[in-house]
Amino acid sequence: MKYNSLGRTDISVSEICLGTMTWGSQNSETDAHAQMDYAVEKGVNFFDTAELYPTTPVSPETQGWTEDYIGSWFKKTGKRGDIVLATKVAGRGRDYIRGGEGADAKNIRLALEASLTRLKTDYVDLYQIHWPNRGHFHFRQNWGYNPFTQDRDKAVANMLDILETLAALVKEGKIRAIGLSNETTWGIQKYLTLSEQKNLPRVASVQNEYNLLYRHFDLDLAELSHHEDVGLLAYSPLAGGILTGKYVDGGRPKGSRGSINHDIGGRLQPLQEPATKAYLAIARKYGLDPAAMALAFCRSRPFMASVIIGATSMEQLKIDIGAADLTLSGEVLAEIAKVHRQYPLTL
Repeated sequence: MKYNSLGRTDISVSEICLGTMTWGSQNSETDAHAQMDYAVEKGVNFFDTAELYPTTPVSPETQGWTEDYIGSWFKKTGKRGDIVLATKVAGRGRDYIRGGEGADAKNIRLALEASLTRLKTDYVDLYQIHWPNRGHFHFRQNWGYNPFTQDRDKAVANMLDILETLAALVKEGKIRAIGLSNETTWGIQKYLTLSEQKNLPRVASVQNEYNLLYRHFDLDLAELSHHEDVGLLAYSPLAGGILTGKYVDGGRPKGSRGSINHDIGGRLQPLQEPATKAYLAIARKYGLDPAAMALAFCRSRPFMASVIIGATSMEQLKIDIGAADLTLSGEVLAEIAKVHRQYPLTL
């Protein structure tokens, strides 16, 4: 396992991050503990969660269970000090989470205190804004995205409020570093500018979707990442499981995300299938597991801080973590590039 610096902090994270959003819905507490045990044994030191989790489906009845499971594992194992722990405060829109008010001074403090209680810890290594209050193009919202309805002054005031609150929590020892999620280039840069102007904590990372079928980060976000040292924490690196091939030709394996969430958040639709089949063909040609190939590709990107995996079985987890040892050849990367040119946007 290799490790990368998280932005300009002194925090070092494994190239593979253990994602947790299925714990409490598709996975039991026992499953979650087994996954954490195995991941740590294989060198993973980075766990990512959120106050919203679990998902598939998102539910007010199960909200917070994922953090509970991590907390019970810390209590059982005593390994809190071995783990870089990341969690998130929800953005605006989930009515059952503090009335859907989103991230601001009041709600960040309430959210963090609740997360710390569930996680059975007194600090979080990386605290992230799950999605911006002002709106964004992630979660398949790009087709109707309209930033021209946003109020700039209101958005900037909210960002400053967030940064000042996080700065106070850093001073209190409850947060080590801060990050964003589902953000835009303008949003990230504005946070960075405010941090510099006001001497506030600097954004260390951004957690956005990235995979073979969705490579928006390759463009202006990559430039920002390079110049400003804001690494990507890639979520959904297997496109919700699509890149494993399990959903080809209408497949819906029992218990899979596609059998519960019919279109996997808008990803599972006809336009992705030709590209998916082309990537599966490359994996077959070179004798690679398709999931491992997809994860190894994400690891190869120069802006990648860590790739967030998610598994509902130990078999899947072993393949995903094993991708840390796979380096794709120039021939494989060249064929992937050809497919991407043919199918540049499929999700």
